[in-house]
This record gives sequence, structure tokens and C-alpha cells, in this order.
Amino acid sequence: MSLPAKLRELENTTIYILREAYRKHRKLALLWSMGKDSTTLLWMARKAFFGHLHFPVLHIDTSYKFPQMYEYRQQMTAEWKLNLIVHRNEDALARGMGPHAYTTLECCTALKTLALKQAIERHGFEALLLGIRRDEHGIRAKERVFSPRDETFRWNYLDQPPELWDLYQARSSDMQHLRIHPLLHWREIDIWEYVRAEKIPLPDLYFANSGHRFRSIGCQTCCKSLESRAVTVDDVIAEIQQAKEGERAGRAQDKEDEATMQKLRALGYM
Repeated sequence: MSLPAKLRELENTTIYILREAYRKHRKLALLWSMGKDSTTLLWMARKAFFGHLHFPVLHIDTSYKFPQMYEYRQQMTAEWKLNLIVHRNEDALARGMGPHAYTTLECCTALKTLALKQAIERHGFEALLLGIRRDEHGIRAKERVFSPRDETFRWNYLDQPPELWDLYQARSSDMQHLRIHPLLHWREIDIWEYVRAEKIPLPDLYFANSGHRFRSIGCQTCCKSLESRAVTVDDVIAEIQQAKEGERAGRAQDKEDEATMQKLRALGYM
């Protein structure tokens, strides 16, 4: 079954960005959270390279993910024959870092941002592929497709390189590494329509169980479910079309402080 024209255009742009990223950066990795966006990006990366990824898939593990997400990670890694790298900030975890004892900013910085920095340094990655979208959060709307991070791992959202049409600045002489965002132009509804068209397997958490499901998934301690009867992808799409709250309304990063996400991303958060 062929894709609708709108989805085909979105997919073509993403695949172009993926191939351009690999052409310019061989020390490349794809960040995979097991959520719908990064899984959709992983699906298209496999299509872009004819079923075989030439770079590893990186999961930054806080140790607080849902059990279903770990099961899903194991299943899909085997089915898709992924070169999976899992990294945790073991020092921070040994000191008791976690969402119950620390603020969201402190916890995410230690278990996600600093863990990612450790993984980059350990494996020598010069560029990372991420499945973020502009419509997901206000601060992410400020991003570029090819977004440099400096030697201190920080993102200067006030000084971003221009991107005109499909001309991307894929390298920067003073960067510590590059973040590449092939899904910036997608919307939440586009992702779900693509998931339906391509029959992409996703964690069961996205579908209703006992009257509740998750619209956005991450650490179990930081995600709140919503009342739902959506048990199929069609049901989820219909529900999103009627939704009055934003996609990340159940995520702690967006509730603790209206500037928390901007602070996190400025420090290097995904």
C-alpha cells in the first residue's frame, strides 16, 4: 500500500536528512527512547539504508523507564538486528539520584544530559540523530535540523544557523557535536498516521488498558496517564483530533516550571 502524498513528502524529507547526516558524519548514532517519535525515526532510518543501519542506536537509560519499554527494547533490538548501545550514569545512580529525591531539572540533567555526554565521550560520536518535533514543545520550535552544541555541551538557542529551503549547515568548526533532527517538520498527528500506514510496532503503553493510556512516554515516575478508550491506532488518531490538552501535558518536565524545558535543553537535554 502506497503512502498518501502528504506522508510521502514528509518521509522523503526525513530520508534526505538521514542520508545527508550519514554522508557528512560517519561517527553517528541515533538516539532511541522507545517512544513513538524516535521509533518512527528509526523505522525511516532502516528504510533510508535499505534495512541495514550503518551506525549504532543509543539508548540513554535512567533506570526508571516502564517495564514494558525494556521488554519492547529487547524485542525490537532482536527483530531489527540493531547495534544497540545502552548507557547509564552509574555514578549518579549510585549516589541515589532519582525523581523522588531531586527536582526534575536535577534528575534529568544527571541521568539524561550528563549520561548522554558520557556516552558521546566514550564512543566518540560527532553527530546524533534525534526524533524531536517542533510542534511538541515551544522551546523545540526554536531548533534547527542541524543544530550544533558547543564544547561545554550547551545549546545556544539565541544563535542558531540559518536554514533556507533544503540547504543545511551540516558542519560547524567550533562545535563539540551536532544534533540532527529529521522529524522537526512532522506533527503528532502525522506520526500516528504514518505509524498506521506503515504498521510500525509501538509499546502497548500508547493504547488504552483499564481505561487509561499514555500520550507521551518516558520515565515511569514522570509520566501521567490519561483517561482513554483508544485501543487501536485509529482510535488514538481520533482521540488526538479531539484533544484540548497538549501532547506533553502528562510529563513532569513541562509541569514543574514553565522554563524547565528551556533550561534543560540549554544544558544539552534531548
